Amino acid sequence: MKYDVIVIGAGMAGLTAAIYLKRAGKNILVLESNVVGGQIISALAVDNWPGEPGVSGADLMKKVNRQVEELGVSVRYEDVLKIVKKNHKFSVATDEDKYSCDAIVVATGTEPRKLSEKQAEDAGMRPISYCATCDGALYKDKTVVVVGSGNTAKHEIKYLEGICSKVYHIHHDEPIPEEAEAVFVAIGRVPATKIVVDLVELDSKGYIEADEDCVTSCPGVFAAGDCRTKEVRQLVTAAGDGAAASEAVLRYLEK
Repeated sequence: MKYDVIVIGAGMAGLTAAIYLKRAGKNILVLESNVVGGQIISALAVDNWPGEPGVSGADLMKKVNRQVEELGVSVRYEDVLKIVKKNHKFSVATDEDKYSCDAIVVATGTEPRKLSEKQAEDAGMRPISYCATCDGALYKDKTVVVVGSGNTAKHEIKYLEGICSKVYHIHHDEPIPEEAEAVFVAIGRVPATKIVVDLVELDSKGYIEADEDCVTSCPGVFAAGDCRTKEVRQLVTAAGDGAAASEAVLRYLEK
């Protein structure tokens, strides 16, 4: 199926871009591999979103998603496998279908850093989670371990201590306790940009090289949100990126 624009990622950046582009009369498709809302949906309270201090990330993104639905934007839960550009057009292959478009907004954000090979072996068949607020209730009164040393790990530990009978805390290079029944990983995040590694320029850490206008090195491809090189990665800057990317897309399509 042919679209004017395909937005990859349904977090704040991607959904904001979708809203702007749909209101501009463009035929768009949003592709999301996981859940609508992005990583902010696991936040119990968002205190830096203007006008709604204390709103939960899930409630905030439900409102944004409702607006997207009311505009009639098509959102499909599919994994993007490959993007090919030919004759100024793009072909996007997913695990379900194949689409074509004139422009792409990459708003894939970041993804959790995985366990080391050694710790993955230690974990064996035990469940591995990257979100205590999402999965913690599944291990009520059980023994779990949190891997990590930063603020995210501290937050996960505090949350799990109110649910689980025992919470171990180890660093990323330490063995996983045998008695742990589940492993919660909090060792940072990396950009989710593998699908565009051969399409656009990335910085040394894997983020997409794009300035505030969200324009990448590949004409017709725009990067919005946490997946692009930037100083500040917050919910408000993700929304700003979505708006900026949509304006850049419209200028590109006019040409």
